[in-house]
Amino acid sequence: MSNQERVFSVEFFPPKDDAGAERLAKARKRLGALKPEFYSVTFGAGGSTRDRTLETVKDIIQNDGIPAAPHVSCISSTKDELRDLLSTYRDIGVDRIVALRGDLPSGTKHSGGDFRYASELVEFVRAEFGDQFKLEVAAYPEFHPQAPSAEKDLENFKTKVDAGANTAITQYFYNVDAYVAFMERVEAMGITIPIIPGIMPITNYTQIMRFSEMCGAEIPRYIRKRMEAFGDDKDSIRKFGIEVATRLTDELLEKGAPGIHFYSMNQAGPTEQIWNDLDLNNRR
Repeated sequence: MSNQERVFSVEFFPPKDDAGAERLAKARKRLGALKPEFYSVTFGAGGSTRDRTLETVKDIIQNDGIPAAPHVSCISSTKDELRDLLSTYRDIGVDRIVALRGDLPSGTKHSGGDFRYASELVEFVRAEFGDQFKLEVAAYPEFHPQAPSAEKDLENFKTKVDAGANTAITQYFYNVDAYVAFMERVEAMGITIPIIPGIMPITNYTQIMRFSEMCGAEIPRYIRKRMEAFGDDKDSIRKFGIEVATRLTDELLEKGAPGIHFYSMNQAGPTEQIWNDLDLNNRR
């Protein structure tokens, strides 16, 4: 699917307290030894973690020696607010942004900001900052849960690409065929940017089921049944979940995926194990 050098990256979320910050610092140190292309840092619904996202990005840039890519959501934001935020990121050395629509704050139906869609954010960044940022956007191999149809979701994705996106990162998934079929469809539409699969190692069955219900990621029946059979055996769930993610990562790379983006949940162990078991540094 791509002849370019593969990109391997890791996602974190901003810690909520000192204990979380300490755990994240340890995870970053361990994963930094793997030399990922960049760390991305998430952004809460309606901008609820904006300051913590910024502080986490600053800390990574100052202490880790690895590029940081903040998530920037346009929901609930004005153009002036985003202009100021992006200027701050540019000034501290950020050159990559994950540009998202974002989620509405719980209990609300309208954003109250100047933007409705991620494509409008991409257009805004290109108009205001030119090519100063490399722009990552989201892709949904199993289709966005709020999309009225698969065709409309593909149209929306193409709109983001046409607006100026450089690369896409997918929502996590556990079905290789979904990614392959998605790639075939977008390539038929003339889309040529790299689309990097997102991988979420399963370490907590209840948590992954809750996440998947919200984001529309399908958990295959064989995985659900195996997880249910483990009951409260957390070690077995974690071991099996990492095995699933390892096989998925290996198969995606064998099929030509242009890299992997690991949703780490601020844990080093699962990503580190997959990375080392598959010798990813020699598969770039």
